[in-house]
Amino acid sequence: MTTPLMNRPRRNLLFSTILGSMLLGQPWADGADEPADDQRNTFTLWQLPPRTPVQHMAYVLRTAGGKVIVVDGGNRGDAEYLRGFLAALGDQVDAWFLSHPHPDHAEALIDILNEPGSLRIETIYGSLPDVSWVQKHEPQHLKTLQQLHRALDHSEQTVTDVAPGDQIDLDGVQIRILGARNPEITGNAINNSSLVFRVADSRKSVLFTGDLGVAGGRKLMRSPYREELDSDYVQMAHHGQAGVDRDFYEAVRPRFCLWPTPAWLWNNDNGNGIDSGSWQTLIVRGWMNDMNVEDHYLAAWGLVRID
Repeated sequence: MTTPLMNRPRRNLLFSTILGSMLLGQPWADGADEPADDQRNTFTLWQLPPRTPVQHMAYVLRTAGGKVIVVDGGNRGDAEYLRGFLAALGDQVDAWFLSHPHPDHAEALIDILNEPGSLRIETIYGSLPDVSWVQKHEPQHLKTLQQLHRALDHSEQTVTDVAPGDQIDLDGVQIRILGARNPEITGNAINNSSLVFRVADSRKSVLFTGDLGVAGGRKLMRSPYREELDSDYVQMAHHGQAGVDRDFYEAVRPRFCLWPTPAWLWNNDNGNGIDSGSWQTLIVRGWMNDMNVEDHYLAAWGLVRID
């Protein structure tokens, strides 16, 4: 199924156009569109661009009072950019949420834990699967989980385990856990154990889904937390393809979509043009068209900022 290329997002969007600021990890170019502190009454969300050709996922939030939250962080090749970005925000992360231990989500955090420099991380939240479970059901990704545990030990950090129904309140922002590890789901195993959580204040809400698959999404839809999925923004599950099904997105009812997605995946392009690949991105884009989503924010287009 081929759908027309969606328009690039128009409002609340900042593309980093100055190469130097990108290389240094500055979260904005020369202060462009940076609101004064006394005008900031909602959290700012940045979707970070990939620094490698492969898919990744990295988000940074800053609360109205200046607290910093990170979601995932990306691949090893994204770590340097993320370090610079966080340095520009004060080198202090108050909460780091790790959706699941796949390389494109966890490697940057692993690198930073091993070499933190001046960066301080207050609390890491997650719902990590057991090593023995990963060894049995997804052994090809055991190495990343083991590297994460070694990095945590090296940095003397721990992961605060969370479960559905938990809520973390940080400077006027509520982070509500809606889904966590699902050890009974052994197909597409680690993805279906992605942490799902909703970040909200009085102005806007964002649903993070990690790489949640169909089975994990359907389990959440059968849970009491289905009623809490409704959000202004949704991070597209599994980079926008082979993730949750249409019913899940219809329960979210997003106005805007966040795509942690490279251009080749956005266009289902295996090198032979649009819709030449086997990915499902264009199908999911069609669902979003049908749902009259207002805007789309694609990581491949550059640094995105939402106020």
